[in-house]
Amino acid sequence: MLIAIDVGNTNIVIGGFDGDYLIFQARIQTNTHKTSDEYAATISAVLSNYGVDFSTVVDTIISSVVPQVTDALASAMQSLCNRRPFIVGPGTKTGINIRIDDPATLGADLLTDSVAAADQYSLPVIVVDMGTATTISVVDENKAFIGGAIMPGLRLSQEALSDRTAQLPHIDLKYEGKVLGTNTIDCMKSGAIYGTAAMIDGVVMRIEEELGQKCSVVATGGLAQQVCKYARCNAVYDPDLMLKGLLCIYNKNKRR
Repeated sequence: MLIAIDVGNTNIVIGGFDGDYLIFQARIQTNTHKTSDEYAATISAVLSNYGVDFSTVVDTIISSVVPQVTDALASAMQSLCNRRPFIVGPGTKTGINIRIDDPATLGADLLTDSVAAADQYSLPVIVVDMGTATTISVVDENKAFIGGAIMPGLRLSQEALSDRTAQLPHIDLKYEGKVLGTNTIDCMKSGAIYGTAAMIDGVVMRIEEELGQKCSVVATGGLAQQVCKYARCNAVYDPDLMLKGLLCIYNKNKRR
């Protein structure tokens, strides 16, 4: 079994692959103050809960956007599996040509998403990843990462709105109502969900205009499913995109 781990600013996603099949997926909270021993205990409990026998784990691959967590998590997995994890970073073979001003600054999350999207969707493809930040990445027909956009994530924006206003409460982000809300809560939810969907539609439209061609659109991340059903850009929701990207990268960089 291959253990694939995506370290985000809010959550760490852990997936287990048997060959090309994703057997399980779990989430734990990202905590920059945890030690390697604490991460080892947490991950051991999570994997045991899914019936994972550590003797069957042949390797681990990690993609991380939180440097403070990367080393602690790598040490934790080494102690659990007796092998130092493969960490996505500079020099990693991906099959993607990075054509931005400074390729070394491209986040591991954007790269991993793009690898999976280029492998599984028609090109050019636009990837929308809705996590702590909402990121948009573009891979052209030649499998080149050519740029993107980064904006505050939906939950982050709503927390800022509630924290900085006297009368707007904290809300959940589940909404099935109309665009025109008739009370404060529904107005906030409508603004969050429909507003984000419209933002994505607008950015996708402008990217396609800039490229002069239509693109496939794939969305992933914790809030993507809720938002994409209201978007008009025909985005395909793929909750496992990041883990699929890690599997692709691992297969290109297999260690003996």
